[in-house]
Amino acid sequence: MPIKVVHPVVPHKTLKTAFTGVEHSISSPEAPVFQFRGIKYASIPARFRQSKLFTSYSTHVDATKYGPICPQVHIKGAEAEMFGLTEDQVPQQNFKQHEFDCLNLNITCLGDIDAGSRYPVMFWIHGGANAGAGSSWVYDGGALVRKSILIGKPIVLVTFNYRLGILGFAAGPALHEDNLEAGDEGVGNYGLRDQRRALEWVHRYISAFGGDPTNVTLFGESTGAGDILCHILSAKNEVHPLFHRAIVQSAVVEHNVPDVKTAGWQLSRMMSALGVHSVEQLRAVDIEKLVVLGHHHHLRATDDGVFFRRGWKELVFPDRPNHYHHVESHTHAPLHSHVDKHASKIIPHHTRTASLQPLIIGDTYSSSHLYSLPASLWTPDGVTRRIRAICQSLSKSSALMRAYDIHAHTDPEDLHDKILELITDSRLAWPTECVADGIKRARGGHGVWRYVFDQEGPGRGPADLAYVFDNMPVPSSLSPPDLYPSSFSDSDEEEEDVEMMSRSSGSYDDPEWGMSVVDEYSYARVRDAMQERWLSFAYGEAPWNENNVFVFGPEGETGERSWCIFEGRRRRQTWREALEPLGMNLVQKVGMELSNGPPLGMKSRC
Repeated sequence: MPIKVVHPVVPHKTLKTAFTGVEHSISSPEAPVFQFRGIKYASIPARFRQSKLFTSYSTHVDATKYGPICPQVHIKGAEAEMFGLTEDQVPQQNFKQHEFDCLNLNITCLGDIDAGSRYPVMFWIHGGANAGAGSSWVYDGGALVRKSILIGKPIVLVTFNYRLGILGFAAGPALHEDNLEAGDEGVGNYGLRDQRRALEWVHRYISAFGGDPTNVTLFGESTGAGDILCHILSAKNEVHPLFHRAIVQSAVVEHNVPDVKTAGWQLSRMMSALGVHSVEQLRAVDIEKLVVLGHHHHLRATDDGVFFRRGWKELVFPDRPNHYHHVESHTHAPLHSHVDKHASKIIPHHTRTASLQPLIIGDTYSSSHLYSLPASLWTPDGVTRRIRAICQSLSKSSALMRAYDIHAHTDPEDLHDKILELITDSRLAWPTECVADGIKRARGGHGVWRYVFDQEGPGRGPADLAYVFDNMPVPSSLSPPDLYPSSFSDSDEEEEDVEMMSRSSGSYDDPEWGMSVVDEYSYARVRDAMQERWLSFAYGEAPWNENNVFVFGPEGETGERSWCIFEGRRRRQTWREALEPLGMNLVQKVGMELSNGPPLGMKSRC
C-alpha cells in the first residue's frame, strides 16, 4: 500500500500567499511535526551590499525543498571526519550554492498550528566560520520540536542560511565608500546583517506558523554563538531588540574585532592575490575563485562604528588588568525583571537599560578538537619561538609557557595536548568566563546562567550538537566492552593477554581508536537534561538556580553544582595567574596563531 504523502499548507494573510510544506519524517499522531523549507527572507542587491527584507511572494510558495546555500569550499568527508562517522552514516545532502539566492529559512512547527497559537520561537544560528548551512541535517529541528510537544512546551524552530566568509564579512575603506554611495549603513558584517534580516522576517511573519514574535530565543554554537554575542552588543539591539533571551554554546569570542582600516588591510592582501584593484573588479571575480581564497582567511565581524553599540567592548572586557573575578550571585530578583510567583518565570522588561538579554552561556571542552590538526603541526622549538614573538616580552611568554608546561624541550608526544589546552583556554573557556561575568555585571548581577559541557559525544566533533538536536547517528552497539574473559586459565601466553587487552582497549590500528564510547543511558540522560532546560528557558523559565552551575557530563552526569566545580573542571587558577596579567587582546592573539598552525614557510623548520 503506498505511503500517503502529507503536504501541509499555511495560508499567510499578511504576505498574501500560501506556503506548502512537508510532514516531517519524525512526525507521529501524538506529536505531529511539519516543516517549511527554503523560504526566502531577504534579497541581495549586489555582492558586498546589505540585504533587503523580502516580502513579495507569488500566490503559492513551494516550501517542500531546501533553498540554495552560500557558496563555500566543499571538503569531501568533512562532516564524517568532524563527528567521527563513516561516510554511509552521514545523510546525503547536495545543496545548490548560489551567491544571491542563499538567504532562506526553514521553519519546523507543530502539525496542528493556527495563527493564534503563539508558541515560543527558537532561532538557531549555525557555526562553521567559512562553511556550513542552517539547512544541514545536523541542525534539523524535527527531534527537538517533537520533544517540545511531548513535554508540553511546544516551540516553533527556525534555522536559516546567511552569507559566509569573504561574501559575508569583507570590509575596508573602499567598500565603505561604495556602500555609502548605495545608501547602506556601515560596511562589512553582511552576514550579521543577514541574520538580523531573518530576525526581522520572523518578527513580522512567524505568527502564521504558530510562533510568538514577542517570545524569541536565539541559540547557536561556535562562531554562530559568537554572532549571538555580536547581536546582544549591537546598536540596533539597544534600541529595537528582536529577541528576548539567548543561549550561547561554546562561543568563539572575538575580542580583537578589527576596525574598517585594519579589515581593509586584510582585504587588500586578498585583492592583490586576485590581481584586482577596485571594488568593481572584485565584484567581477568568479565566485569559485573568490570563495577558495576567502576560505583560508579568518574574516568575521568589523567594528565599523555603526553595528556595535558605544562602549561594547568595555561592557564585557573591562580594559583593566587584574579585573578578572567571578561576579557573586544574589538571591533577589533581576534588575528590570520580575519573577513570576508560580513558575520561576523571567519576564524581561525591554527598556533601554535592560537591552542585554537573559543568557545561558557555557563552553564545550571537546570543541578544542576542531584545532587538533593545526596544533599537531607545531614542534617544541617552533611553538616557543612563536609565543615569544607574539608576546614580545620574555617574562610574559615565559610565564605563559610555564603555566602550560610548554618549552623547547617538551616531549613532542605531549606537546599536542598542551597546545590544545592553551588554545582551548585562550579562545573558548576563558573568554566565555569573561563574557559571562561582563554581561552579569551589566545586568546588575542577575540573569546569566552558567554551564559546563564535558559529556563525551558519539563522535569527535562538537558534542553538544548531538545532544541538543538529537540527529547524530549513534553507534548501534553502545554497551561497554567486556573487560573480563569468559574463563580463566593458568596460561601465561602473552598472545592471550594481548588479545584480551585489544578487546577491552582497542588498537592503534583500529579506525575507532580514540572514539568516545557513549552508552544509551548516558546519551539519553544528557540529551533530555539539555533539551528540557533549553525548552524551559525558551518559555521564560529559569533553567536552574543561577547561583549554581549546571554540568553536562562526563559519563552521563547532569545536575546543578556549586561554583567550586569550576576549579576542578576548568583551569581557573591558571587563568588568574597566567592569562589575566597578559590581557584578553594578547591572549587571543596567541590562541589565534596557535590554532592556525605554523606559517607555511615555517613548517619545515619547526
